[in-house]
Amino acid sequence: MADARNTYVLREEELGTVRIADELIPVIAAFAATEVDGVASIGGNISHDNVRKVSGRTLAQGVRTEVKDGEIRFDLALNLDYDRNIMDVTKEVQERVKSAVETMTGMKVEEIKIRVAAVDLQNRES
Repeated sequence: MADARNTYVLREEELGTVRIADELIPVIAAFAATEVDGVASIGGNISHDNVRKVSGRTLAQGVRTEVKDGEIRFDLALNLDYDRNIMDVTKEVQERVKSAVETMTGMKVEEIKIRVAAVDLQNRES
C-alpha cells in the first residue's frame, strides 16, 4: 500500500498507522481562515461560500506550510472585507487556524504569519 505523496504519522499502534497527507494541512488552515467573519477570501480568491466547490489544492492557494519536527508553520495570504479591523480579524484567523489544525491533526502549530494581500471593496456600502 505505498503512497507516493508525503505523509506525516499521527499515530502508530497495534492496529496500524494513522497518517495525514501533507496537502491536507493547508486545506484545514484555509478552511478555518475563511470561516472568520471579515475574511473575504484566501489568497487564491476562494471565499467560504465557494469552499465546497473547489478542490483541496485550489483551496490551499494562498497558504504555505512548513512541517519540521512535528511542528507546523504557516504563511497565509488573506483578502479582508473593507470595513473590518485588520488586527482583530487576523488575530481571530490565527486562533481559529491553530485550533482547527491542532484539533484535527494533533500536531503543534508553532507559527502563523499573515499577509493581508488585498481589501475587498465589493460589499462596501457607498
